[in-house]
Parts: sequence; structure tokens; C-alpha cells
Amino acid sequence: MKIGIVGLGLMGGSLGRALVKNTEHTVYALDRDGEAMLKGGMLEAYHEELTDKNACELDVLVLAVLPSAMEGIAERFLPLMKSGATVTDLAGVKRPVVNLMKEWAKRRPDLGFAGGHPMAGREFSGVAHSTVGLYENSSVLIVPVSAELEQLAALKKMYVAVGAEGVVITDADTHDEMIAYTSQLAHVVSSAYVKSPSADKHYGYSAGSFRDMTRVARMNASMWTELMRENADNLSREVRSMAVRLTEYADALDSGDDGALYRLLEAGNEKKLSVEKDRLRKLQNALNGD
Repeated sequence: MKIGIVGLGLMGGSLGRALVKNTEHTVYALDRDGEAMLKGGMLEAYHEELTDKNACELDVLVLAVLPSAMEGIAERFLPLMKSGATVTDLAGVKRPVVNLMKEWAKRRPDLGFAGGHPMAGREFSGVAHSTVGLYENSSVLIVPVSAELEQLAALKKMYVAVGAEGVVITDADTHDEMIAYTSQLAHVVSSAYVKSPSADKHYGYSAGSFRDMTRVARMNASMWTELMRENADNLSREVRSMAVRLTEYADALDSGDDGALYRLLEAGNEKKLSVEKDRLRKLQNALNGD
């Protein structure tokens, strides 16, 4: 296939590098930042620059940018794409993207549209931090909009070729509700945790727990502001629910209630074991083809 990637950041750059190294696909790329294009070229994240002239050759166009930047890209490239091509994205929220894709499908009903979100990433941003193996062992969430089964199968094959375990088909509402918990809340909690005055004095008193809790506090604030704003309803609910649960621990400590504290801690332990058991069961079922 001929695959175009618009946006050579961490995700787009890593996808391009993996495609170039591990597949026979031809990768075209474009980024408004000339430095990103230069670094991407040095890192072999693409074969050729994506232009108005070669856009007509694309089988797949990947929008590796924030939702706010997608409309301008669509206005430029959708009219140039050949019938039967597929348009997807890598953004961390899906409702605004799906709404855009529904409008694009009215303009180009001969194209296939599907939202995408690889469950992979790092606390760093930019093509300079991209890696060939970023997508390895990840799952990719796919939200079909107008893509046919053959087009969805081609997307799955593309992601598996760069190391993904497979794809999960979902809808935009479910995606955003779950991502608020599994990804965005973790970033909020990490950001809030590292702001403790004690953080300035942690050296010599911390190990893996501190490192794990603070890893994603180092983030691209501009990017995450947009993603969280676009999912504010779901994320706010998760943050407020977390605040209630944390207060339960503080109340048990303030009252000296060892029994209550034990029950809170043990309930968390049991929940973690249950979640892990369920994950392993689903993995085994997938391996068995159930």
C-alpha cells in the first residue's frame, strides 16, 4: 500500500519508522514543521514527502494530528484522493473526530473513514523521541464511520505489521468514556501528585513507586489540554469520583480507624487481582480463538 502520514510527532513518526523498516509499504509524510520533516527523514520515518501531486496515489491517509488541525488537512487532501482510499487518525479522543469524519463522508462517500487510537505512547513528544517499536504489543482502537470491511481489515493488517497485537472495534462514546479513565485520569493524577511540596525533597526517599506515579506528569500540556477539553464530561466525572475515594482514605486515617483503612486497602488489592484475572482470561480466550 501507499500510506500518507500527516503529522510527524511521536505517534506519526513512530508509525512511519515502523512501516519503513518492517513492511514493503511506501510511506509519504508531511509536517508543517520543517525541522520535524528533516529529523523524520534522518530517522527514516518516510520515503517521500506527501504533496498535492502524489496524494492521489494514497491507499491510506493517517491524520497524526490533534482534532483541531484535521479540518484544514481534509480540505487540502480529500479532494485529491482516489476512490476507495481510507482515511483514519491517531487522536486520543474520538467523538470530535468521528463528527468530522461523518461530514467528510458526505463530501466523499467513495472514501472509507474510520477513527483510530493506538494504545501506545511515551511521556515524551516529537519525532526525535519516536521509536520503531512503539506500537509493539499494543492494541489499536478502531471506530468505523463509513469504512468497509475490506478497508478495516487493511488497517488491522497495517497495525499488526508494526507490532500491534490486534484491533478492538468500538464506538466513539465508549472510547471516550474508557479513555477518560485508563489514560486521561492517570495523567491528571500524576500531575496533581507531583505538585506535593514533598516532591522537592524526594531524593533519597523514593524508588519505583514515585517513578511510576510521576512518569506521565511530564507531558505535552498543549496537546493534553485539547484532548481533555474535548472529553471534559467523562474526565471530570472520573476526577470527582477519584476525589471521593481519596477522601475515604483520609477520613480513615484522621479517625484512626484501622479497620476502615484495612478494608479500603484490601478492596483495592482484590480489585486489582480481579482485573488482572479477567485480563488473562480474555487473553487466553483470544489465543484459543474463542
